[in-house]
This record gives sequence, C-alpha cells and structure tokens, in this order.
Amino acid sequence: MPHLLHIDSSAMSQGSVSRELAKTFRRAWQEENPDGVVTYRDLGAVPVPPLTEAGVTAGFTPPAAHDERQRAAMLLRDELVEELLAADTLLVSTPMYNWSIPSTLKAWLDQVLVNDRTITFDGTPGPLAGRPATVVASYGGGYTPGSPMEKANHCGPYLETVFGTGLGLRIEVIAAQLSLAPRVPGMADLVPLAEKSLAMAHQAAEKRAREVSAAPVR
Repeated sequence: MPHLLHIDSSAMSQGSVSRELAKTFRRAWQEENPDGVVTYRDLGAVPVPPLTEAGVTAGFTPPAAHDERQRAAMLLRDELVEELLAADTLLVSTPMYNWSIPSTLKAWLDQVLVNDRTITFDGTPGPLAGRPATVVASYGGGYTPGSPMEKANHCGPYLETVFGTGLGLRIEVIAAQLSLAPRVPGMADLVPLAEKSLAMAHQAAEKRAREVSAAPVR
C-alpha cells in the first residue's frame, strides 16, 4: 500500500505559500492513491526538539550501553526514523527563512539522520536510496539560476544535498519565487512575476505527485 510522509515546516498556519503547494501535491497524490496511507507532521505547530548531547552520543553508542538520558533521546529519534523508513514517498514543504530553512525543519533533519539507520558514510546505498522525495518551497525574493541572489539560496540546494546526497533519495525541489511581492510595497512591480511563479509551482507540484505515484511501490 503506498505510504506518503508529509512534513510541513512553515511557522504560519494561514497564508503559507509552501503549505498551499504541499496541499496541491498531496491532493494529487491521494487522487492517484485513494487507498494510500499518509503520515503527517506539522513542525510549525508541533516542533520536534533540537538534537541534544544525549541524542548525538546515543547514535554512536550500542543500545545496551545507553544511559537513561540516551534511552529517552533515542525514543524520539526511533519514532521519527521509523516514520521516514516506512514511507514510499516523502513530501516536505518549507519557506525560506533568512536565506535558509526553518529551525524546526533543521531539528527534524538532525533527529532522523542516524548513522547506519538512515544514512551511511561508507559509500554503500542507505535504506532510503531511490525513493522519491519532493520539496515544495517558497522564496520571498528571486533566487533563480543566474539571478544576483542565486548564491544566497541556502534552502533548496541544502535540502538537495541532505536528501539526495545524504539519503540517496530521488529529490526534486519545486519553488515559488518572489512570494513576498504581494505584501511588500517596494516589490509591487514584481507581483505579476510572483503570480506566474506560483502558478507554475502548483502545476509542477501536481505533475510531480502524479509522476511519483506512477512509479512502482517498493
């Protein structure tokens, strides 16, 4: 049975472009997989705690040797890791905050990147290798290739590295550019470009959802 893990990370419960893009993807995915299972985490509403010393050391210590703090830290990491491993398809929505990802999404990534469970460092494929992952993102400014701000984008390229290089997922990043234009007076002349970018991002999100649904379920 197809299984989607859907992660939202915007701090905004209303008016979030990245959340709306995720809804488009999820709606199309569920149309293609009416009997599919969806696991959902809203990191904006219910953030996971940052990784602690106990969580870090527990990842490199045999379970039998864990102390009380390490056992408690690994309970959460195990829960999040099992959610990730159970999914055939990953959907992550994120805004760009201060040229990077929200701290809540970084905290989730730190918790699920566990040596020899989700990520390997010896060159061998990890357990998630080859599964599809989609990031739908909203950028307040313009960060298209060749633009003056391209190198300031530490959101999409970073997630491509983590999900693609680190976890071996088949990653695609879909971004709506200039999302602040409708709300910032100084960007008023960019509203038509923002609207075009948003429409294209919704189309791409729907297309991607249907494409990954057509792939064989592991």
